[in-house]
Amino acid sequence: MSPDPAPPGAGGADGGQERPAAPPRGAVAALAGWLAFAGGVALLGVALLTTLSVLLRWLAGGPIKGDFELVSLGSGLAALGFLAYGTIMRANILVDTFTARLPRRLNDAADAFWMLVWAGCALVLAERMALGAAEALASGTRTIGLLGVPIWWAIGLGAACFAATAAAALYWTARFARGRG
Repeated sequence: MSPDPAPPGAGGADGGQERPAAPPRGAVAALAGWLAFAGGVALLGVALLTTLSVLLRWLAGGPIKGDFELVSLGSGLAALGFLAYGTIMRANILVDTFTARLPRRLNDAADAFWMLVWAGCALVLAERMALGAAEALASGTRTIGLLGVPIWWAIGLGAACFAATAAAALYWTARFARGRG
């Protein structure tokens, strides 16, 4: 039988902050989950590609053509795919050294502020990446290497991941602002 959770302000691994009992629900949480799943699939694909390329280099004397290009695209997209999920699950680093002893409402206000800052940063990054994707498409920019893969689509997916991250941060901003963090 598991012990009862510690009461608010009792300390613990998260500095006394209560964590949500269950994952958030709704469209933003579902999108974050799907992006994290896609990021996991991309990461698994990169791991398999790397393993196969190393084995072929060892057994057949040569790697998979363009493995570096594919690994860099896949790894970047995997990392971006996890951002929204980490935000919606509040799996980010919380530094509450100075606020741990403050009243919950004040902590919620501080958390709302910083989630709003994170949402703003993610929105700026999403907008910049969307612009970059459009420019990469217009100029025909490709990876530098053996395959020369067009990169506009990867930049566009990164922009979508940042937009979803901003939506997740805004979800928590609203919850904290209502005192329901």
